[in-house]
Parts: sequence; C-alpha cells; structure tokens
Amino acid sequence: MRLTVYFALAGLVCACGGTHRLLAQAAPATQTTQTPPPAQERTPAEQAASEAAVPPRRVPVADYPIQEGYIDSSGVLIYYMTIGRGAPIVIVHGGPGASHDYFLPYLLPLARQNRLIFIDERGSGRSQKLEDPAGYTVENMVEDVEAVRNGLVLGKIALLGHSYGGVLAQAYALKYQNNLSHLILCSTFASTAEMNQVLARIKAMASAEVRERIDREEKAGLFGRGKDYEKNRYTNDYMIAAWGEAYFPYLYQNHPDANYDPTATGNTAWDLYREMWGSNGEFVIDGNLKSVEYVERLHTIHVPTLIIAGDHDECDPSLSQEMHEKIADSQIVILPKSGHMTFVDQQGLFNDSVNTFVHWKKPKTPVAATTVD
Repeated sequence: MRLTVYFALAGLVCACGGTHRLLAQAAPATQTTQTPPPAQERTPAEQAASEAAVPPRRVPVADYPIQEGYIDSSGVLIYYMTIGRGAPIVIVHGGPGASHDYFLPYLLPLARQNRLIFIDERGSGRSQKLEDPAGYTVENMVEDVEAVRNGLVLGKIALLGHSYGGVLAQAYALKYQNNLSHLILCSTFASTAEMNQVLARIKAMASAEVRERIDREEKAGLFGRGKDYEKNRYTNDYMIAAWGEAYFPYLYQNHPDANYDPTATGNTAWDLYREMWGSNGEFVIDGNLKSVEYVERLHTIHVPTLIIAGDHDECDPSLSQEMHEKIADSQIVILPKSGHMTFVDQQGLFNDSVNTFVHWKKPKTPVAATTVD
C-alpha cells in the first residue's frame, strides 16, 4: 500500500504587552490623612478607582479549566465535558455503550490548540439512560451531537469519532456536513457486512484452544447465566477469551495497557450494547447496527476528512482504505505498531496527525507530497 501524506508546519506566536504607570500626587502638608471608607460605603466611581489601582490577576497560559454540563436533546440529557482553547473538536466514543473516559489522558495534548468537547452518547457514561432501548439508534445519536453543537453555540465543528464513534461521525456528516469544518474517522468502518467479515477472520486467527472456549460459551448462551447480578452481561470466561485473548493483538501493539482487564471492559451500558451490537457475541454484529451500510454514500461527503487506523487494527486498515477511496477530499494515515487504540499505541503520532490536519492551510501553490511505502 502506498500512502500519500501531507505535512504542514504550524507556528504559534504569543504576543504579550502592556505598560502600567502608577501616578501618585502628594497631599498638601496641611491636609490630614483620611482612612478610605469601607467598600460598601464607596460610590461606584470610588470602587472602580480602587480596583484599577490593584494590578489585575494574571491567568497563567498553562491553565486549562474544565467545563462540563448537560444539553437537553429532545428530552434526553447528554453529558459533555470541554477543555482547551481554539477551534472546537467534538469527540464521540466507541462501544457502543462506552464513555469518553477512555480517551483521557491521551488526547489532552490537543487541548493546547483546540477546544475539545467530549460527549457521552445517550445511555452511555454520564448521559441519561432510556427506559426503552429501542431509542438507542445511530440516527438519534446524530441528533444528540447536533443538539450539543447548537446548545454550546459552537458554529462549525471538527468531528472526531473512534470505533463506533466513527460510524456516528459518518452518519452525522451524511446529514449535517454543512456544519462541519473537518471530519476525523478513527479505527472505524462504513459497512457492517464488511466488518462482520473482519470479525470472523479475527476469530479464525485465534488459537484452537481459545476458539473452543469461545464457541463453548456462545453455544451455552452468553446471557442469563450465573448469579443474578451476572445474568445481564457476558460471562467472565467469555470476556477473557474474546476480549482478553482473541481481540487483544488487535487492540494494542506498541504500548499495551498494563492495567487492561477484559472483565473491566464489561463495565458498559449493556442494554444499549445488546440493542445496537447484538446478543450473539463479539464476532458478529446483528443488532440495529446491521443497517450501517454507508460505503456507496461516502462520495457525497465533501468535508476535508482524515482517516486514521492502526496497522494491526481491529477495524482492519482495508476498511479505512476503502473509505479513503470513496471520500474525495480525504487523507489517510496508517499508524505503525498500532492496534485499535491508536492514540495509546502512538500517542504522539496520532495527536500530531490530528493537529496538522485541522490547522493545515491550503497553500496557493502546490505542496510537494511525501510518499511512504
């Protein structure tokens, strides 16, 4: 595969200036010194003069306060958290049913030049859960993203989606691309049918012993077993075999998370997961996500698009290459020694790729291309 990658240099210029002069006038010798009246007795003019005499508090440029809250999206409260300065990048997570937490702290360097807006999708993380799981659809989540954009008065946004979040980002672009400045699709897919083929290959690549354990658990039924508190999630044995062993080489490569625990991954929104992914295990998507077939519509996206994947990604790089071929104004970056968690395996390369892309200005003269074999 030959990839053409464009590089741009961005410079930051910080100009600070200001001159303060304090003027003092000696009181006449015959004048007695009076104690200033208490603040509550001062006139507005006296209070303003007093405040002007105090040097303003300087806010250090290294301070990045967090803002969080909820946006009401047609009766569903959607949690958001923002940090950083600059043009807005709205970030949507995978799962489906995870939360924004897994992006942190890896994406924090982006906050130096961008305002990051993390969203927990409906039913996930800190956002409102629905009584009826039928409300968990890609289409409804598209409207939630739009509600956040409107509610926070963000104007045009860059939208970054990872894994399932990349599916959501594509769906948003297909409906609301006029509200986008940039689209960033990370480790994702545009066709559930094609993704199911990838998942079948991942299972086939597992050792015979691991496949036997997976098949045994799937045949016995993945839900409704064990103690009462265990019945609405995968069994621990299945999570270890599927996520911990079969999936793991496609999750991490360069920097495996030393704290990764496949059973902790089970701390997810299971009602949402079963509605969208399905109830028949990790190697087939047969929930309502089976309707995701965007490949033949991708040519209608005309927003500058960056597509990122790992060379060992769970969402196979061939899926990213197909999206790149369909979206005219797109660039593709395949990160080396990377699994699905590209921003963990290659944090610097991932963040540099995103920053360069969103801040790159098209030159008036052609830019030389660097070809990577």
